[in-house]
Amino acid sequence: MIARVHGKLVAKGIDRIEVMTAGGVCYELVIPLNVLESLPREGQDVDLFTSLVVKEDGWQLFGFLNANDRSLFQTLRSASGVGPALALGLISALGSGRVVRAIRDRDLTTLQGVPRVGKKVAERLCVELGDKMKDYAADASLKGGDSNLDGGAADAVRALVSLGYATADSEKAVRAALGGSAAGTADVVRAALAVLQKR
Repeated sequence: MIARVHGKLVAKGIDRIEVMTAGGVCYELVIPLNVLESLPREGQDVDLFTSLVVKEDGWQLFGFLNANDRSLFQTLRSASGVGPALALGLISALGSGRVVRAIRDRDLTTLQGVPRVGKKVAERLCVELGDKMKDYAADASLKGGDSNLDGGAADAVRALVSLGYATADSEKAVRAALGGSAAGTADVVRAALAVLQKR
């Protein structure tokens, strides 16, 4: 069992990265969107929680920001007909917090908004995993990809992410900016940039 991988980020793509460990072993990790948004520059250290999936046609290692995201991924895979690609797609599209709430609250519309999730799959997720989501719902760390910011604030976060800042850092900076005199989206972005540059 490979539980975590720590090393230098040597390559990154939209859905996977390569991490070179101190022992000289380079791992390819398949990642959800929130990991991609939080990655440092190539050559810097990265530390990810991992889940190894063994299939007949090969092995795949999946990387996550925290143990809760990894646990949610494994729980989603326990539903009948849900493979690793679909489980990862749910986390990428909705973020951990929204996945948990959608399944717990039987929000079929939200679940069906994810590619390759039809009505039957959405219903199966709710029926088979609804009770299990109660454990996750109480965990405040499952907010990845769901900032609870809307309107101009959400636009400001997206603007900062597009500039290369991590989602979590962007959200914190925007919240700090909103506490000041910033009003419109452009003002919030400028104020948030000032916050980020002071760190």
